[in-house]
Amino acid sequence: MRKRAIPSSGEELPVVGLGTWIQFDVGESSTARKPLKEVLRLMAEHGGEVIDSSPMYGNSEEVVGDLSTELGIADQFFYATKVWTSGRQSGINQIQASMQKMRRDTIDLMQIHNLLDWQTHLQTLKNWKQDGRIRYIGITHYTTSAHDRLEQIIRSEDIDFVQFNYSIRTRNAEQSLLDTALENGVAVIINRPYEGGSLFGAVSGRDLPEWAADYDINSWGQFFLKYILSHPAVTCVIPGTSDPEHLVDNMGAGYGRLPDEQGREKMVQFIEKF
Repeated sequence: MRKRAIPSSGEELPVVGLGTWIQFDVGESSTARKPLKEVLRLMAEHGGEVIDSSPMYGNSEEVVGDLSTELGIADQFFYATKVWTSGRQSGINQIQASMQKMRRDTIDLMQIHNLLDWQTHLQTLKNWKQDGRIRYIGITHYTTSAHDRLEQIIRSEDIDFVQFNYSIRTRNAEQSLLDTALENGVAVIINRPYEGGSLFGAVSGRDLPEWAADYDINSWGQFFLKYILSHPAVTCVIPGTSDPEHLVDNMGAGYGRLPDEQGREKMVQFIEKF
């Protein structure tokens, strides 16, 4: 799979990862967990590494930790989760709980979820990074209205990652946020690439344009993901799924050619017809 470097370290990450919101929030039932176990197995097989979770996502962290350990492939993944609470000690307690649930002595990326009490938590994350318990630190949000604030923090603070929403139909990040991250050496993770699935509704019953083959696009999912990945600021995109077939299709966006600027414009014009 195509990889891109984390600017602050040079470490390379595969460009397609996995989000765990809703889909991985299941109980201990082996029936409920079986497809998720297959999703993780196939992800590793197809070269994906980044798994993004949060305490906000119910049991997702624990399910990821349990299943990756059961599969014997836990060390093949890059674990990203978040702190989502107010107060220094509450944040520390939550981070420790997340590490325990994901069965990690070190978390690859700890992010401040939706900027909640971000100044307090950022100091904790910096200290933990210095101590080696966290490898990278970041901030996240999922709404366009937060983009300006994210941009301000990127410019003023020493962080490794920023995560935000961006899609072929929601392109506010193209105004300046993506460029700001690139200019300041901050890695970018993209959430909501399918806008909660609504993009698929927009193209339901429609065939891919013939020219999509020029970019090795074999499905609408890959069409949407490759548009995102063709922006040079994007390090990784994290579509969520509990379906093994969809996981394989998503991973496919990390292979083959990506559209150039002319191709990106063509893709937008095509989608805006619907």
